[in-house]
Amino acid sequence: MTPRTGITAGAAHDEAVTHDEAVTHDEAVDAARNEIVRVGTSLFARGYVHASAGNISAKVGDCHLITPTDAALGFLEPGRLALVDARGEQTAGDRASKTLTLHRRICSADPTARFVVHTHSTHLVALTLAGVWSHDDVLPPITPYYAMKVGHVPLIPYHRPGDPRVADLVTARIAEHAAGRTPIRAVLLDRLGPVVWGPDAATALAVLEELEETARLWLLTDRRPEPLPDHALDELRSTFNAAW
Repeated sequence: MTPRTGITAGAAHDEAVTHDEAVTHDEAVDAARNEIVRVGTSLFARGYVHASAGNISAKVGDCHLITPTDAALGFLEPGRLALVDARGEQTAGDRASKTLTLHRRICSADPTARFVVHTHSTHLVALTLAGVWSHDDVLPPITPYYAMKVGHVPLIPYHRPGDPRVADLVTARIAEHAAGRTPIRAVLLDRLGPVVWGPDAATALAVLEELEETARLWLLTDRRPEPLPDHALDELRSTFNAAW
């Protein structure tokens, strides 16, 4: 009887540990749901997104939460967000955004990426129509905070929304910049707008906001400002570790 009692106690302990881990994961998923809704509401209220354009995702453990396809980011409901497991199979919520592959691949390519935002921000889409500074850097570093908070942003050639080939192009750029020790935090999709990422929502939003504001400034000044001189960029690198 003693061995039987020992086995039962051990199994009960294992079950308790599993239960605790499940609760922790569920709590993390719920927190991520609320954060995505909060960010979507904020982006909509401030004019960064409109209608059903754009999408947001968060990585929770090996799973991903992402806004549903054709969802209006200003009116998201936590329970309707798509939950996708480590194999890419959806386990809850409405049908996942068609950009799910891109979001998952970004998080795989950059281990620091836990929160990904794609918008059709007006000035950044306008920049792709008017002409970017270069395909490797869509904007020149005309302000110190652009160099510090955003860094290099390459242009990704136009593909239809949700085209899986975009993920290959974006991850190739991430790898290229990581090898050159100038990690990127964003790309600009031609005619579709920016995709930004970071370890959390606040970091990703800071990149998005600075990127959109710099595009607005550059377009307002007829794309005339020169980039900061090399000595100024060197100072930002040495003082603030700017990834430029």
